[in-house]
Amino acid sequence: MHKRMDWRSVKFDWNRARAFLITAEEGSLSAAARALGMAQPTLGRQVDALEQELGVVLFERFGRGLQLTPAGHDLVAHVREMADAASRFSMSAYAQNEAMAGNVTISASDLYAGTLLPPSLQEGRQAEPRITVEIISDNSTADLMRREADIAIRNFRPTEPDLVARRLREAAARFYGTPDYIASLAPLRGPADLAKADIVGPQEFETFLGALNQLGIPVSKANIRLSCSSYMAMWAMAKLGLGLAMIDERVGDADPAMARALKDHAAFAFPVWLVAHREIHHSRRLRFVFDFLAERLR
Repeated sequence: MHKRMDWRSVKFDWNRARAFLITAEEGSLSAAARALGMAQPTLGRQVDALEQELGVVLFERFGRGLQLTPAGHDLVAHVREMADAASRFSMSAYAQNEAMAGNVTISASDLYAGTLLPPSLQEGRQAEPRITVEIISDNSTADLMRREADIAIRNFRPTEPDLVARRLREAAARFYGTPDYIASLAPLRGPADLAKADIVGPQEFETFLGALNQLGIPVSKANIRLSCSSYMAMWAMAKLGLGLAMIDERVGDADPAMARALKDHAAFAFPVWLVAHREIHHSRRLRFVFDFLAERLR
């Protein structure tokens, strides 16, 4: 069992002990003063004060230098252990700080970067203010293998062996529009009625249309009145009443200015993955951000 120390009985000045140790290692007061960057008289007073405090003589003069007395030999080993422990403590604290301080680059679609990420980043800054975050906000896939990003939010599971992936949730996308625009399409009883809607779609809309047709939504190229490579821009245009946009329901349902076009129809399901290079196993900073986002975005 660890014995508790009576700290009130300890009278110890580390500066004096350090002065003693450096003097013993350097062999003279002048050399020790240079090593510590202090005036020699100040160093000499610290060594004298330690001798008086301990009640022993630590050095004997030998020519221009100093030699340890037997008592000094006994004590210097203990002081050296203390110095080594202090050094390890300082280095450990520095390493902890360095491990967390620094930059983390996150790749996400512009929609997630502009809607879902900010609240999580705000909480993350409060939890760990030493970390700075850079967001790559576009809809292309950042290459984690080439370290274009440290962490990425993706809608597919990566196959590269050097990547670590965590499935956050099964997301759902639905058609949203302004209440006025949805009312102009009335009645909207089911998917077939969306054939008369204008749709704000992605730039590569062929794949998008194919997925909608598989869901039983009979839309075609003629319905795509506006297309854009930016999901945020798509959402902004839909909010102006220019058509319907298919958006993650976490984003759509959170916007009081927008409404679901078909409230009861099955949504388009897709996975959300959080992906990082396996370096997160060796980086406290990356592991912190990865775990924090995984908790907040699931």
